[in-house]
Amino acid sequence: MSQGIKTIIVPVRDLAAASALYRSVLGVAPYADEPYYVGFQVGDQEIGLDPNGHDHGMTGPVGYCHVADAAAALRQAVDAGWRTRQGVKDVGGGQLAAVVEDPSGNVLGFLQR
Repeated sequence: MSQGIKTIIVPVRDLAAASALYRSVLGVAPYADEPYYVGFQVGDQEIGLDPNGHDHGMTGPVGYCHVADAAAALRQAVDAGWRTRQGVKDVGGGQLAAVVEDPSGNVLGFLQR
């Protein structure tokens, strides 16, 4: 069962500049500020900046549904006609993520915490 889209990951080319811009626009300091990821928590929404996103095929922001079981969510989406863009993988801290694409080319991620 999904908890809805609670995380949005944004691929960025200049992490320092993007971090400063998002800090200003969101009005909060990042809770995570690493060379590989900058994360902002705004209410129950996470906005993450990924400097490696373009290298991993991201062409724009990806919304992630928080799910209890990323593998099961991926299977369900594939069974419903979605294409796997990224199989389930550990994205750090024991979190698992998968990414699918619907028949219209829209991208959706699943995140298991």
